[in-house]
Amino acid sequence: MLQMPRTYKRKTSRGTTPDVLERAAADVLRKQQSLRSVALAYSIDKMTLHRYCKKVKTSMTDAERNSTATTATLPKVASGYSKPRQVLPDPVERDLVAYLVEAAKMFFGLSPKEVRKLAYQYAVSLSLSVPDSWSKHSSAGEDWFSGFMRRHRSEVSVRTPEATSLSRASSFNRVNVSLFFDKLESLCSRYNFGPQSIYNVDETGLTTVQNPCKVVAPKGVKQIGSITSAERGTLVTLCCAVNALGHAIPPMFIFPRVRYHERMVDSGPSGSVGASHKSGWMTQENFLIFLKHFVVHSKSSIMQPVLLLLDNHESHVSIDCIQYAKDNGIHMLSFPPHCSHKLQPLDRSVYFPLKRFFNCQCDAWCSSHPGRTMQVLDIPSLCASAFPLAMTPVNIQAGFRVSGIYPLNRNVFTDDEFLPSVVTDRPDPSVIVSPTIQSTEARAVDSPCSSTDIATAVAIQMHEIHVPSTSGPSCSDSPVDITCTPSLSLSQNQQTAGSTPLSVHSVRPLPKAGPRLTETRGRKRGRTRILTDTPEK
Repeated sequence: MLQMPRTYKRKTSRGTTPDVLERAAADVLRKQQSLRSVALAYSIDKMTLHRYCKKVKTSMTDAERNSTATTATLPKVASGYSKPRQVLPDPVERDLVAYLVEAAKMFFGLSPKEVRKLAYQYAVSLSLSVPDSWSKHSSAGEDWFSGFMRRHRSEVSVRTPEATSLSRASSFNRVNVSLFFDKLESLCSRYNFGPQSIYNVDETGLTTVQNPCKVVAPKGVKQIGSITSAERGTLVTLCCAVNALGHAIPPMFIFPRVRYHERMVDSGPSGSVGASHKSGWMTQENFLIFLKHFVVHSKSSIMQPVLLLLDNHESHVSIDCIQYAKDNGIHMLSFPPHCSHKLQPLDRSVYFPLKRFFNCQCDAWCSSHPGRTMQVLDIPSLCASAFPLAMTPVNIQAGFRVSGIYPLNRNVFTDDEFLPSVVTDRPDPSVIVSPTIQSTEARAVDSPCSSTDIATAVAIQMHEIHVPSTSGPSCSDSPVDITCTPSLSLSQNQQTAGSTPLSVHSVRPLPKAGPRLTETRGRKRGRTRILTDTPEK
């Protein structure tokens, strides 16, 4: 038995030019010419023209049939091949696409298999006729999914998501970001910081086992290898500081050694300093060394204060470091916890090119030193070549601009960037919210297209026009429980489908976290702080 190909390509152009059929039908019906001669003159199949003329005659009135005017216009009828019936009509698919886009922006995107299951549940809730294979597997077919993606290729696509922790998704919200910009505006208005006085400091890791860069390789080979010096690398911490004017302070290296020697950074970038710790990580003592190095290059003092933006790592908030910063005119403002991926300029535009250039230098080192293992003392020399390529004024200024720090722009982030935090947003327990407002907020989570609009559009497309009764309850009168289970059972859908069709949000509500536990465990929750202000200290 022959099966229809999954992607059919037309073999002829028949039915694609309705104006030609209209002129040919006018010659046959008005000018009384032969059907065969007209089809031959217009290069149209005889039976195609015969069927079209039959449709025109059916739609003509008695007066039009008896008219002898040769120039009278004929009624327009559909011609050519009709579009095959879709299981989900266009309005339903648009509602489904809007749901998928919103779920992906909230970092809860659906896999292709989950989309197929949701399509089946949505079709059943709308009382649409579905193929038997859908009912058998309780899921839409692969052919439907490929056609669905092809019809909406400009809106959705199958992507590989980047793993994002729950802490980052929930902490980057409007409350934390607004509090950070409030404190930033307060400091800038108090001390009139210019771009040359706004600094950002952060650490990153450089390892002796690099991620190889792309290479030219033969086509068709499944796997291509590239030499690295070892299986597992040794980490060296690199601490950098940049200002909004685009200048970079020489970096600091922290080696995984018990004792530090000055010769370790001789081959590093000019002016760089170093320290050591058995783990290779930043510590309170080493950060105090970096602050002294920072004061030398930034020329900060009580008369010429500077603003230093940094994260809430425990090595940055020691009493000795904060006191030294206050004595030398350094005002330290910390980012909100787990928000550095959006607010920290170094993370936004500098460290990625730095790692890329460093990996390329490591590849070149492995090629020029075959059979040798890279050591931690080789990292400063490799960083010396990559550091000036990444620490350009264009990259640094772009980091401050996209994070909204300089020029100061607290509205730099769009609503879509705050969508992941909507899942864990909870009302303030100190504010009493009326039931009416709660019902309105719950309905706001529902689909932008109302159920009545979708029902009407579906009925029109399925040639089953139905006007809903105004006396019955509307969908907007029933609030949506946003803390319900991810999907309704089919029995519930079928019970509801008899009255008013559900939206896709009612079939599978977007995720919403439950109430937070009142008791707190572990250390105190972090927040953005002006570390050098007296109350904070």
